[in-house]
Amino acid sequence: MTAEQVARPQESQRAGNGSVYELLRAQTARFADNDLFVLPADVQALWAIERASWSYAQTLAEVDALAARYRAAGYGPGHRVALLMENRPIHFFHWLALNAVGAGTVPVNPDYTADELHYLLSHSEADLLVHLPSRAEQAQAGAEGLHVALVASDAAGLPAAPSPAGSPPADATDAECALIYTSGTTGRPKGCLLSNGYFHGWAEWYCSQGGLIALREGQERLMTPLPTFHVNAMGNSFMGMLASGGAQIIIDRFHPRSWWAMARETGATCFHYLGVMPAILLALPESESDRDHGLRFGMGGGVHPDHHATFEARFGVPLLEGWAMSETGGAGILCAAEEPRHVGERCIGRSDRPGPPVEMRLVDDDGTEVAPGEPGELILRARGDDPRRRFFSGYLKNEAATEEVWDGGWLHTGDIMRRGDDGALFFVDRKKNIIRRSGENIAAVEVEAAIGTHPGVAQVAVVAALDPLRGEEVLAVVVPREADDGATLADSIFAHCAERLAYYKLPGYVALRKALPTTSTQKVRKADLGDLVERLAEDPDCHDLRERKQAMRKVAP
Repeated sequence: MTAEQVARPQESQRAGNGSVYELLRAQTARFADNDLFVLPADVQALWAIERASWSYAQTLAEVDALAARYRAAGYGPGHRVALLMENRPIHFFHWLALNAVGAGTVPVNPDYTADELHYLLSHSEADLLVHLPSRAEQAQAGAEGLHVALVASDAAGLPAAPSPAGSPPADATDAECALIYTSGTTGRPKGCLLSNGYFHGWAEWYCSQGGLIALREGQERLMTPLPTFHVNAMGNSFMGMLASGGAQIIIDRFHPRSWWAMARETGATCFHYLGVMPAILLALPESESDRDHGLRFGMGGGVHPDHHATFEARFGVPLLEGWAMSETGGAGILCAAEEPRHVGERCIGRSDRPGPPVEMRLVDDDGTEVAPGEPGELILRARGDDPRRRFFSGYLKNEAATEEVWDGGWLHTGDIMRRGDDGALFFVDRKKNIIRRSGENIAAVEVEAAIGTHPGVAQVAVVAALDPLRGEEVLAVVVPREADDGATLADSIFAHCAERLAYYKLPGYVALRKALPTTSTQKVRKADLGDLVERLAEDPDCHDLRERKQAMRKVAP
């Protein structure tokens, strides 16, 4: 590959100035006829969308038309608009239009229950919820009792903004671009405030990479089934494609049996994945067309070590394991994109990677840097005068949590890693009480709160159980109030949670116990549940609800 083929943003893009919308305008001037969004035929038919692609010029026209409507309705700086658009291109059109007028976007997880949506709308103080026509009932249930306007995405007009727009900051780079909710360890999801500069950080990182992940300007077509309410689809993949003149191939969700056919049909050159995806693809019957595709690399995280080399050998495409957080964005992302990649060892790259300049350390509980080979928590900060440059702007309405995660001027990730002799970083475990199922972060305490309201539950502890397909699964260890039929109580707990939580947060296992191990201060010692976690299949009092949970996925609204 020549130097001219590798994407290198122009000077204004490298500086990361202005809004995401301004980057769209700049790139449209260079790549007007290039595709920016592409839909496979099956997805196009599913969504009943007449066109299969939008060029940069066509996207800008859609965005400008929407921006004119928002501006006419009075929306601008100081307003937030929630978007319930699933994975569809219209989500990006509205996001970019709101960005053009200076308003913030609040993406909505379409799997949210009414209670979860109500919390998001209330906490974010969204002024407006724009939803797909098919999501009207869900939107109304979530907004009940709130002062938030609702409008379908196909409506002719927009409700007027409830208050005058404020004044934009002197530098649009600092303006709020999106408010994305991420699970934490304290129950309800926290709202991550993300600036335009944060999104520019994703672009800077992706366009500066070399090795197997080097982007070719104007040539890449990135296929992703990942959701638009996460920063991967909105930040990593979209900003990488936008800044390099590439296209984002949007899929409603992961379809394993048609995955390779979609890649061929759309001319995909790369893709983003979660650890569950390689496992499912490997389970399909081998085919002569397994290598009949144009994919140069896949980027993601969580592939099972036993699957890594096997996948690459069978399908002929490298899986580049990486790491990032909503809070770090492109400022702190890691990826094992250059050799040695240490395939099958959970290697996530090196701390001296290209991109926004950053400092990284591995420390023990006292904040002392650990020796090479020893596990330690990853902490990081931007290099230079502003340690928070390109990172998130803070947690909405939670200054205490913001300062806690930035303790000592370093962002504390809560993830344990070790450094190899060659400087490579290897993911070890999570310090936080988070369950990561199929790429979704689930706060154990949020599930515990839901189960705790069941009348038959006296105590509950929620922990992660290893799952060969999804990485981790939700295990609820329950002390019943009264002796009861275990299977009946487990089913009742599952149904109780299904009314309060998105399907992926539901317990995959419910284990019944007479008591939970506790400390002298009566705090549950979750570490003492490890023996149970390792012997779930042998435990007669553990009820496997995974198939029922998966069935819920198929009927989720």
